[in-house]
Amino acid sequence: MRTGRELALAVLACLAGAGLALFAATRTWSVTELYRPVPFGPGADKHTGGELIQWLPPLAVVGLAGAGAIVATRGRVRQVLGVLLLCLGAGVAGGGAHGLTWATGWPLACIAGGLLIAAGGALVAVRGLRWPSLGTRYERATRSGDGPTAAWDALDRGDDPTLS
Repeated sequence: MRTGRELALAVLACLAGAGLALFAATRTWSVTELYRPVPFGPGADKHTGGELIQWLPPLAVVGLAGAGAIVATRGRVRQVLGVLLLCLGAGVAGGGAHGLTWATGWPLACIAGGLLIAAGGALVAVRGLRWPSLGTRYERATRSGDGPTAAWDALDRGDDPTLS
């Protein structure tokens, strides 16, 4: 598989997994029947996955941010990020597994999301060193003697530094 496709696959796996886990964490995981006095009748108290396992939605949001960080990083930093995403995915899947005790289907979706994040993170950890990065393709080529303020100086003169 080409390196660009591997990169896209890892990013999409992390995005899809984190999105699925975040969505599943906002659904009802537990319903408790309430017995109230006669004029009120019976009721139900519903709890979402995020209410039952408070750290689950924030982990899913970090997974979303990690998917973007895959593209922004390179080299060993990207590999370390892959290991972190692998651990994060395992945590999300573990939270979903703990939620299975409440007997609804949403914890299964959370487990699937966590496994997708973990798979994307594993792919990044193993293969991410060879993938392309934003790198110099998106940076303005500087001439010798140009400092970090050269682009600002060009704007002050009325020049468009993106055209050079």
